[in-house]
Amino acid sequence: MSKKKLGDQTRLIHAGTLRSQFGEMSEAIYLTQGYVYDSAESAEARFKGEEGGFIYSRFSNPTVEMFEKRMCALEGAEDARATATGMAAVTAALLCSVKAGDHVVAARALFGSCRWVVETLMPRWGIETTLVDGTRIEEWQAAVRPNTKLFFLESPTNPTLEVIDIAAVAKIANAAGARLVIDNVFATPLQQKPLELGAHVVVYSTTKHIDGQGRCLGGVVLSDKEWIDKHLHDFFRHTGPAMSPFNAWTMLKGLETLPIRVRQQTESAGRIADWLASRDDIARVIYPGRPDHPQADIIRRQMSGGSTLICFDVKGGKKAAFALSNGLEIIKISNNLGDARSLITHPATTTHKNLAEDAREQLGIGPGTLRLSVGLEDVEDLIADLDQALTAEG
Repeated sequence: MSKKKLGDQTRLIHAGTLRSQFGEMSEAIYLTQGYVYDSAESAEARFKGEEGGFIYSRFSNPTVEMFEKRMCALEGAEDARATATGMAAVTAALLCSVKAGDHVVAARALFGSCRWVVETLMPRWGIETTLVDGTRIEEWQAAVRPNTKLFFLESPTNPTLEVIDIAAVAKIANAAGARLVIDNVFATPLQQKPLELGAHVVVYSTTKHIDGQGRCLGGVVLSDKEWIDKHLHDFFRHTGPAMSPFNAWTMLKGLETLPIRVRQQTESAGRIADWLASRDDIARVIYPGRPDHPQADIIRRQMSGGSTLICFDVKGGKKAAFALSNGLEIIKISNNLGDARSLITHPATTTHKNLAEDAREQLGIGPGTLRLSVGLEDVEDLIADLDQALTAEG
């Protein structure tokens, strides 16, 4: 079967498996900090990179490596590094790529912490940054400078689900000699393949759909081996954002059911989005699977599915949005997403609260905006829950 391209579900169960002499069926958790060498000469050879093997679990670990290899098989990447959190993955991917005097162009529609790294942290270290409307390709082109080294975007975006033409941005990045980093969390690696579209680096918060059951934090950076060896490896090794072996084992278990979960969540999200769009008390619905999405043509080209997320605005602003959220019984209030449980959050007062009001307005985040992450509950129950909360709120 080695010459046949296996399906995602098969790879997510079998890829990268490393078994000990005991022949365990489920992947082993190697809870160890360090490793024993057969000789001093062997230790020297490993530290020189002349001999394969593990050195220290801050650098690499058998369980973590299994997770990294399985993610590579799914993403179509040559190499990966798993991190303690999604933000550790984003920060490592960005900072290892640039130095003082370099210039970074990023889409302005970013998760709050990502935007902080670009807008606040990078300038402190002498890195110039420019934010653009990611949906306007001409703004990416106009932002390029002679010292531009990095492009960064998420698509679909958090929370308003804008979709950016990855192939078009990659073309500009290549012409400028810059690297394009994509945060692909909202699409999942099943419904969008950024590397196939021309991106150079892909990052995930594996806390989201990959674990997807509210258990562990994690992140991963994926790219070609040359970039990881030249840029990420030493940054990762010396700054220490490594994923724990236990979390890696949890992520491996999550990957086994990822396609089944995402398929159902996406199907349910599509039905809920259509139901919300039919109601008079909802001012706006944004969902990548609907034909009225502003970037529907791009979605058809670069995504194989919709999303597990819905963005919508309740008429009546913050008061109505809070009343709806508080009135829900099955859907829980949480700033997490991609979980087996359906979760709702009010971005203006949580994930994007640190943005100035005009910045939120630019992104389409209003006082009545809510982000719904659809879980695995029966879709009829979720619609009934939203219906009773909206009816009570009205």
